Amino acid sequence: MYKYLKIYHSPDLKGSVKISGAKNAALPLIASTILSKKEVTLSNVPNVADVNTLLKLLKNLGANYQFTNNQLTIETSTINKTTAIYEIVKTMRASILVLGPLLSRFNKCEVSLPGGCAIGARPVDLHLKALSLMGAEIKIEGGYIKAKGKLKGTDIVFDKITVTGTENIVMAAALAKGKTRIINAAKEPEVVQLCESLKESGIDIQGIGTNEITIYGTDGELIELKNTEIIPDRIEAGTYLAAGAITNSKLTVTNAEPNHLESVLLKFKQMGFKIEIKDKNITIHPANKINSIDILTSEYPGFPTDLQAQFMAIATQANGVSVIEERLFENRFMHVAELNRLGANITIQGKIAYIKGPTPLYGADVMATDLRASSALVLAGLIAKNQTNVHRIYHLFRGYENLIEKFTNIGAKMELLYEPNP
Repeated sequence: MYKYLKIYHSPDLKGSVKISGAKNAALPLIASTILSKKEVTLSNVPNVADVNTLLKLLKNLGANYQFTNNQLTIETSTINKTTAIYEIVKTMRASILVLGPLLSRFNKCEVSLPGGCAIGARPVDLHLKALSLMGAEIKIEGGYIKAKGKLKGTDIVFDKITVTGTENIVMAAALAKGKTRIINAAKEPEVVQLCESLKESGIDIQGIGTNEITIYGTDGELIELKNTEIIPDRIEAGTYLAAGAITNSKLTVTNAEPNHLESVLLKFKQMGFKIEIKDKNITIHPANKINSIDILTSEYPGFPTDLQAQFMAIATQANGVSVIEERLFENRFMHVAELNRLGANITIQGKIAYIKGPTPLYGADVMATDLRASSALVLAGLIAKNQTNVHRIYHLFRGYENLIEKFTNIGAKMELLYEPNP
């Protein structure tokens, strides 16, 4: 039986949504526990599929954990295997995050290529080049990255900014011998939290939050990782604010971090929505008229690629032609065909999408193609007449905690249903 999400026309939302911990901050912090000689507790951990996949991977390596009420206690001193198997890694690209810490702790490891990823222009290639510069001997055999060698600090220049690459090398450098300098490092809040966690645990890290990070390693000595509370999920916050925008409703997100959303909140304002900030709460107010928008995705602190699809859904209701240019990822416009099935008027030329609005949307059967694309279809389904059925809904549960419950609490009508096997 396959699940699909049935969304009923829900044009009026109200109330507030409590934002969960950031999946993309939790994953590297969980991977970093491999570097710890003692038990570690992480709080505000989102109970989403990607987190559970990584925990399953660590358990398979020999770690023990308890995960209840968004609190995770994990003990990695019991790890006795260094092979991250395909059966687990295939479902999540972020599994590559265990490569750096495993190699720096055990001087050897085997990690399946994530998600069947082919080495080449894909970002995982940047991880391997960096580890090679640190002295690792790396081979690709049978779909596995096989790495061995004692890591030594060096200067690493990333040709392209990579979030997971920066995180992997920061963790590898923590136990390496000597000084590692990462140039063209990612500056995302999730990277910053990982670096701050390691610094609080005794690792000398300089340049946190800049594009040049310097790490002085412990030469193999495990660290005492401190307990950490995961930062709020800025992408989840942006998605629920987008739900307020597309329905032109007043909606509040609580337990958010406004400083992490500056570029996003600016775009809401340019579209005509009033944004009100009180401490960790952000409220979006209806617009008198929704304006078209120009968006260019870029690395933090620019506009995040993970909110591009949601803003494209909003743009279907804006007056005029909106232009969205995707600079970071190929194949990040797969949701366009599905939005057009609902009645949107979107054309693509290379890396640029043109969205003509406002256009009325009508319910249809649509297919989720990835995590963020599927959230855009949910948003469109809220304002589509009749009913929208979103298939391949498992993508959503990789990154959104209690999605149906949260949407239902603010007035959306949706339910999870089953369809027969084909």
